[in-house]
Order: sequence, then structure tokens, then C-alpha cells
Amino acid sequence: MGGDYGYHGVNLKVFKRFYLSVLGYSNLEVEGGKIWGDDLPYMLLHLPRANTTFAYQIFAFNMMNFLEFSSDEYVTWNYEHYFNGFFFNRVPLLRKLKLREVISFKGLYGRLTDKNNPELDPTAVQFLKNANGDPVSYTLASQPYMEASIGVSNLFKFLRVDLVRRLSYLNQPNVPQLWGVKGLAIRGRFKVEF
Repeated sequence: MGGDYGYHGVNLKVFKRFYLSVLGYSNLEVEGGKIWGDDLPYMLLHLPRANTTFAYQIFAFNMMNFLEFSSDEYVTWNYEHYFNGFFFNRVPLLRKLKLREVISFKGLYGRLTDKNNPELDPTAVQFLKNANGDPVSYTLASQPYMEASIGVSNLFKFLRVDLVRRLSYLNQPNVPQLWGVKGLAIRGRFKVEF
């Protein structure tokens, strides 16, 4: 249709819920994909869903900045476990409040092939840089991006609060910090649970 770039992509997403009796249940989502094309600008490649707000988003990386990573081959995972009060129900006051425990672990692993890497081709659209000329967009080097959280849900029947920890790439600029700890933040989410 007259576009400047020709490319193809495919991705596959799998979701499974596991019931673990009195321990609650787990949700696991795994997604993988690949994009074929030569000299593509990084904006057309896989840019993970990032979240820079104070709201906790289940299907986004809550400690990642927008456009922070780009890849043309990737796999992501999102694991959440809901304990359904397994621990809190053993404490009488907390049992009356009907609080629920939740943990999560998310990750992304991918690579940017040489033919689409702007660091290897000065004529390609380059990664974003800040005012000092330092890059703010990157490839996933030799390690995956990971984050984990522990939270309490069913606060006032509609609120979930999570303590989220970024586990890798802590040396990047603009990584949030809390209480002097880089890569730590509190996020909240509204959700009605019964």
C-alpha cells in the first residue's frame, strides 16, 4: 500500500490458570514472537507494554519506562499467584477484613538482530537519547528484564496495593526508587472482588 517498510510478524500467547486447592490459584501467561524485515526502525519492532503511572497494570511491566527496550525476537512471561487469604485468614483481625495476598513475577527476554540494530547502522533511525545525549532506549543484552511484586488485595473490597521490585537493568536512567532503593515502588489498582 505504498509504505516505506515491508515486514512480517508472528506472535503466540498462551494463558493457563492453575488451581492449587487451599493455596489459591495461579495465572500464567507466556507470549513469544518474531518480526522479519530488514533495516526496520525500532518503533516497528516489539516494544513491551510499559507502565510509568502509579496504577498497577497486570499485563504491563510496571517498572519499565516507555520505549526502554526493543527487540525483533522475544518471549515474555507473567506469573501471578492469588493465595485467597491462605496466610491472612490465620490472623483473626485480618480474617474479618477478608484481605487477600498476591504475588507476581514478570519477565521479558529478547534480542535485536544485527539487520535491525540501529547501534550497528548509523543510517537507521537511532534509539532515543535524553538531553545529555545518553540513550534511553536499549536492546536486551545478555540478561532478561524481570520484576516481581507482593501485594494485598480486597482492601475496602476494591483496592489492591503492590510493592513492586525491578530485578534487572537497575543501572538504566530514570528507574523509579522508593526509600532510597532503586527499582522499588508502590502501585495501586482498583478492582471489585467478592
